[in-house]
Formats: sequence, structure tokens, C-alpha cells
Amino acid sequence: MTSSDKSDYLPTDWNNQTELGERLHRLLTLLFPLNRSLTGDGARQTLHLLREHCLPDLRIHEIPSGTKFFDWTVPDEWNVQQAYLIGPDGQKVVDFDDHNLHLVGYSEPIRCTLSLAELQPHLHSLPELPDAIPYITSYYQRYWGFCLPHKVRAALPEGDYQVVIDTRLQPGSMTYAEWVLPGESEQEILLSSYICHPSMANNELSGPGVGVFLMAWLASLPRRRYSYRLMLVPETLGAIVYLAQHLDHLKRHTLAGFNLTCMGDERCYSFLPSRQGNSLADRIGRHVLSHIAPDYQVYSYLERGSNERQLCAPGIDLPITTLMRSKYGCYAEYHTSLDDLTLVTPAGLAGSFLALRRAIEILELDDRYQVTVLGEPQLGKRGLYPNLSTRSSGGQTQDMMNLLAYSDGRLTLFEIAEVIKVPFWQIAPLADILLGADLLRRVNVISENSVNS
Repeated sequence: MTSSDKSDYLPTDWNNQTELGERLHRLLTLLFPLNRSLTGDGARQTLHLLREHCLPDLRIHEIPSGTKFFDWTVPDEWNVQQAYLIGPDGQKVVDFDDHNLHLVGYSEPIRCTLSLAELQPHLHSLPELPDAIPYITSYYQRYWGFCLPHKVRAALPEGDYQVVIDTRLQPGSMTYAEWVLPGESEQEILLSSYICHPSMANNELSGPGVGVFLMAWLASLPRRRYSYRLMLVPETLGAIVYLAQHLDHLKRHTLAGFNLTCMGDERCYSFLPSRQGNSLADRIGRHVLSHIAPDYQVYSYLERGSNERQLCAPGIDLPITTLMRSKYGCYAEYHTSLDDLTLVTPAGLAGSFLALRRAIEILELDDRYQVTVLGEPQLGKRGLYPNLSTRSSGGQTQDMMNLLAYSDGRLTLFEIAEVIKVPFWQIAPLADILLGADLLRRVNVISENSVNS
């Protein structure tokens, strides 16, 4: 999208956190009702809307059913025409049109009449969350079922129930999308998210939303050191398909990457490292969260559950880490109808966008510097030192002196920020000031280094 194009969803000012969050939430509201699944029109419509409103260069691909990738096969495509359950009194108990979580994902078509006892094995509810509709799927084994609030299920009367599930399970395709935004280097930063969950705002839509906004922001920059790759795929199978198609390229060119999921609430930030645990992305992720949310929750790779399972698998080992708000599986609303547009807020979305923006800025702005004078430089004659030395005049001056003290041409700016325990985004402007005063010089460009060094 060019600078002259207008979008009702992308912000007009990328530095305005309030506007950015509101626009992101508006985008999620547009996409929320669609019945996304492993395959089908819901995922397809989601990607087409993202291309229409945010990323016109997004490339959408269709992978035919039956195609094999690694140890997996793309299944038949699934689409829903209608699905409902009629009780003994002739009234609908649940209806897919009211909420698409009412139908078990990938339910096969059926029309029948069952007693309540016969129906119960096909009903799913959560006694601990009596008002919530659970999210249940059966992708690879033929099944049908309905999901409903437990308080509704507990009140079902004895009698006969009419089951109507009009779905299509037939050869079709699985849909995914990608966009590669070129930079000055062929080394890439990978942003990965997924588009396969119906009507869940945090666990599903927050990741693609933040990812799309990050790519649009990057496209607005006058220059980019690195190239950026966005992949929006069905979780697990979609990532496997994408890796099978692009593995050699990704292993050669991926410098760092971030798996985007659960980015919309206003609760504690969470961090889940790569399998190896100390990639550049891992180190940057820890740095960002330690400064914007020091109380962030750290998880182990043993607690993985999203596409980091595929991106970091043995033999693939991409340097990917995951920064989240509430981790998937660790908040009460997870995989239920309570994961809605009230749980995800503009402020929560904007905060997650900023965290990933900070991480990307570290990658883009990091360099090695060397001080140009012997001994401690005199800052005062260059207008860089306070006229009066007081107990409170330290602050920025101390950061500047510490930056100079470690600028020996060996440590990068990011590594210095880690040593002196100051956020990179506070150190980078000081480096520019010192460059302007001829007290620092660049000794090399980071993008010339080998990937994953």
C-alpha cells in the first residue's frame, strides 16, 4: 500500500499508540465472525480481507487436498452451510449461525433424531466455565458434535433431538499467505502467525493482526537493513507445508524471527524461547521484555504449543522466539467463546506491537562502534556535559560515558546495552549524538556478518 493510499484500518501515524491500538482492534472486529479452520472459506476470506485492507502485495496460495509434506497430508476441505440442534419442544438448542464455536470443527454432515442419552457423547461443555462455549475440533478422525454452555447442557430435558449438520468435506485446498518485503540485505527476519481458529480474538486474531501491522509499518520506512518475511498459515499443518516448500532458503537467510500469538490482552507479558534457547531473537526478546515489563513470565520450550514446535524442530532449527501476553493454555478464556473482543483491547494490542517494534529496531539499528579518542573524552567542550555538576545531573551523561567505555569495536550496540543494563532504544540515540560529535565511528555493518553468528 503506497503512502497515498488510505485504509480504514492502518494508522495514519505509526507513533500514535492510541490510534494504532484502535485501528488494530477495528481490524480484529472485521475478521472475528469468520469461521476459520484448517481449510475452507473462513481462512480464505480472512486472508483476502487482510490483503484488501492492509497488505495489497500479500500473496495467497492454495495447496490441493492429498498433497504430502514431510510426515503430513493436506486433508479434504471443510465448509459449513448450516448446523443446528432442535430440542423436544421444537426450539433450536444451539445454532451455528449464532456462534460458530457451537459446531465441532470438521464435523461431518449428518441428519438424524436421537434421544438425549444418545446425543450426550456428541455434546461438549465446560462445567468449570458454565457460560462459555468450548472450542473443539476433530481434524483427522471423522466425527460430529456440538459445543454449548454447560448451564444450557445441564438443563436439557429428556426427549428426542433433531440433529442437522450440513457441511462439505471434499477435496479442495488449504490456504495460506506470505509476503516478502525486501531490504538492503538478503538476510531475513521472519514473522509467523496462524489463521485457523474461529471467533477467538487473543489466541487467534491478535497474532495475524500485529504481524500485518508490523509489515505495513516496515513498508512505510524509507530504508530497511534486512528483508522481512510474513507467513500466515494454518497452525501446525500450515507451518509444515510452508517449511517443506521454503526450508533451504529459510535456513540460509533467516537471521531471527518471532512467532506471533496471544498478543491482545492487558495482562502479564510472556516469553517462550527457541529450542536452543540463546538465539539472537531469544536475546533480543528477553532484553525488550526486561525493560518494558520486568515482571514478565518466562516459560520453557518444554511448554511449547504453537508454531514454534515446527519452526524450531530438529533439522529445521530456525532462530525463532515467542513474545506473548497471556500464554496460550494459561488463561481461563483460552479456547472458549470468552476469548472475545472484550478480552482483547486496543491498549493490549498496541503494547504488543510496540514490543515487537522495539525488537525489530534493535535488529535494524545495531552496529559496532569504536571510540575515536584515547582516554576519557571531554564532553563539556562539545556541549555534551551539564554546565553544573550536581547530584542529579548524572543520568544520560552516565549512560553516554558507559557507552563510550565499552565502544572498543568488538561489542555491538545491543551487547553494550545489555552490559550497562539500559534499553537499546535509549542507547541508540546517544550513539547518534556521539557519532555527530566525532567521538564514535562505525567499524562494520552488522548485516555483513554471517547469519546466526
